Amino acid sequence: MAKTKTAARRKAVPRSPIDNFDGVYLFKMVLYLLMGSMWLKLNHGTALNIPIPIGLIIGLIFASHEHFRIDRKIEYAILLVAMLFGYFAPYGLYISF
Repeated sequence: MAKTKTAARRKAVPRSPIDNFDGVYLFKMVLYLLMGSMWLKLNHGTALNIPIPIGLIIGLIFASHEHFRIDRKIEYAILLVAMLFGYFAPYGLYISF
């Protein structure tokens, strides 16, 4: 005699907020990309030019105190690449005195 297997019915599990995790992660990476590229450049005449990576500093603080510590190394890498891009790009906050 052959026994037939009965298919077990699965209950519908309600979606949790963690299901939307990909969108949140992408938003966070874009936020780190924009934040890391911000520089504060102080100019005094033509001889003195002091660039300060203010976005990197703030981004490192956010990344180190984040509640969801998924992959901090990727966040640091995005901040560093954005910092280098932001140094050569002509945008940011310029203060001349």
